[in-house]
Amino acid sequence: MLRSPELVYNESGVAATRPGVPMNKIGLLFGLFVCLATLDRAADQERPRLREFGIRTGVMSPGQKNSIVDVPGVRVGQVTLIREPDIRTGVTVILPHGGNLFQEKVPAAVCVANGFGKLLGYTQVEELGVLETPVALTNTLSVPTAAAALIDYTLSQPGNEEVESVNPLVGETNDGWLNDIRGRHVSVTDVLDAIRLARNDGVEEGVVGAGTGTVCFGFKGGIGGSSRILPPALGGYTVGVLVQTNFGGVLQIAGIPVGVELGNYFLKRELEADAGGSCMVVVATDAPLDSRNLRRLARRALLGIARTGGFYANGSGDYAIAFSTARELRVAHKTDNRQQVYSLLRDDRISPLFLAAAEATEEAILNSLFKARSMKGKNGRMVEALPLDRIRALVKKRNGD
Repeated sequence: MLRSPELVYNESGVAATRPGVPMNKIGLLFGLFVCLATLDRAADQERPRLREFGIRTGVMSPGQKNSIVDVPGVRVGQVTLIREPDIRTGVTVILPHGGNLFQEKVPAAVCVANGFGKLLGYTQVEELGVLETPVALTNTLSVPTAAAALIDYTLSQPGNEEVESVNPLVGETNDGWLNDIRGRHVSVTDVLDAIRLARNDGVEEGVVGAGTGTVCFGFKGGIGGSSRILPPALGGYTVGVLVQTNFGGVLQIAGIPVGVELGNYFLKRELEADAGGSCMVVVATDAPLDSRNLRRLARRALLGIARTGGFYANGSGDYAIAFSTARELRVAHKTDNRQQVYSLLRDDRISPLFLAAAEATEEAILNSLFKARSMKGKNGRMVEALPLDRIRALVKKRNGD
């Protein structure tokens, strides 16, 4: 029996069939579909990031890629699932380093702004202060699948043959407005593919991976990223952020009340729209921070949501996960040493990192909106992209042009 082909995008945005999907008589039709879909993805790439658009937020300088992968060692992989009529979902995976993460755990922490979410694996990170698997982001009902994939990945790594307990860390947002979320279309293979595709030369943004079906401030949301580099006098450390945006509020961009001006904001139509949803924030840094100060760093990253007009609504699960890639802080799974001795950044030197996290999160959220394209999904629902022409007019109005 012929099956409809599944369109899967890799991290480069290249469309391909899942291996083993039959082509035969539908080959020509599918080829046309791939061509049109690829053109659609190309159109998405033409949408600028915030800085490319001419808007700069904050006072600190971004890294070369202005992305979480500016932090040395960090890699990101994504798989996007788009299949007509109503599958709009995917998975995004963040790897802190290229080695065996279970055997060389990294310091980590989680901060919760509003806990209406399903962050699987949170309590062990809170208790032990380390991360032992990649971080996976997906949709709400695919959290168990992503966890199973992270366990499979960890158990299969050389050196882990005797491992009998794994703590996968999986975050989510609910993409059910555009996606057939009840179908639970994300597979273990999708998550493993995302890990396999992980790279450090850039992160695609907008309608990709775990952000494929999300909505933010009433516009199309998605995946976004940004980074900040401290000057040498402050340590020269890097803070990188990746976000999965799916929340509401009253959008502000660099102080411009965009949501009000565009008539699209929480409480407008009776006060009108649902501000629920979620936002996942992943923060990486190469600064030598333990879990205590990583939790403090994560808390400041959540300020980036507020700076864009979010307010952690009742139905919004807003979490920040922070980890340090500092090699000297890695925690061996087993060792004969009774003590671990390392050097940490002093508390009175950490404020610049706090500012970096807030700024990078704000810009990452805005990048997710600027890069996202309009999308039609489940039940014919349409979510429009942020109208950049109108944003340009608002900027000119503010500047008196």
